Amino acid sequence: MRKLKMWTNAAILICGTTTMLCSCVSESDNPAPVDPASVATDYSDEEHWLALPEITKDVDAFYIYSTVYVESSFEEGAPDYATLDTPEMITGALGEYVTNASVFEESCNVFVPWYRQAGMRYAGEVSKKTGNIDAALGGVSYTDIKAALDYFFEKCNNGRPFIIAGHSQGAAMVKYVLKHYFTEHPDYYKRMVAAYQIGFSLTKDDLAQYPHLKFATGESDTGVIVSWNTEGPKNVEENAKNVVVLPGAMSINPLNWKLDETYAPASENKGSLVLNTETNEYEIQDIGVDAQINLARGVIVTTTKAPVTNMPEFFGPASFHEDDYTFFYNNIKENVAKRIATYKNNAK
Repeated sequence: MRKLKMWTNAAILICGTTTMLCSCVSESDNPAPVDPASVATDYSDEEHWLALPEITKDVDAFYIYSTVYVESSFEEGAPDYATLDTPEMITGALGEYVTNASVFEESCNVFVPWYRQAGMRYAGEVSKKTGNIDAALGGVSYTDIKAALDYFFEKCNNGRPFIIAGHSQGAAMVKYVLKHYFTEHPDYYKRMVAAYQIGFSLTKDDLAQYPHLKFATGESDTGVIVSWNTEGPKNVEENAKNVVVLPGAMSINPLNWKLDETYAPASENKGSLVLNTETNEYEIQDIGVDAQINLARGVIVTTTKAPVTNMPEFFGPASFHEDDYTFFYNNIKENVAKRIATYKNNAK
């Protein structure tokens, strides 16, 4: 993971270093104004990858990070989309690799592109105005992700089966890619082991509108979408607004891999990823995370006593949005391996 190590070291001096945003525009004496959404980041440049791994596995994972351009997006004059050298995005995405994307490392070569994501302010404005964030995703951000996927499939993947995954805005982008990019590239889509679209709703309407999309039905089916949002009872009781929970949302239980309201006690949780504040390192712990689907709201409800996610104005008073991966870390890791094993067995 040479590329990730390079970025981790660079993050220590993040205020003094930047990542160059590569443009395909040639210089001229009188350059015309260029729409940023029309100019993709150049992913042949290794600097534009958070993680560009050595190939040691026979399955790849392509991970899209969540909204980590948050506080600075509310500053006066802040752009709607992060630039590739936005310090808050860089440090946040590096941290998310550890908490989320690392769950795929045991089974996959993990690729993570830097991309110009929509800031929390702008994504919230678009969502409030239109009812979803597709308008925010479909511009600059998708221009970059599409270019990253093109480079990944044409230069890196070499025909291997793959997983695509993300969280929050990254999960919304995964859904956008499933709807649009893979409609244009059905040959790639055939090699998809699964899509882990965690932390942003897949809805029944999505499945009806895009019939090539299939929701997971158990712990080992392939070519399917795995998705959930995690909340506490108070969000359900108050029917609280949560920007990542949409009408008609669907979830699969990450402890028992069922679609009904069968309760999964914390004893079925094989370990949560938790920050040890004394060592400042992450470790696997039992923090009492149980799980039960609430079908009416389409979410996972847990009664754990762990701290809830901040920003209740976005996620409600009892959301565990930031812990969608970490609460179920070892169960996800095991599930990735099971779906890959099924895919390989079916390919024989």
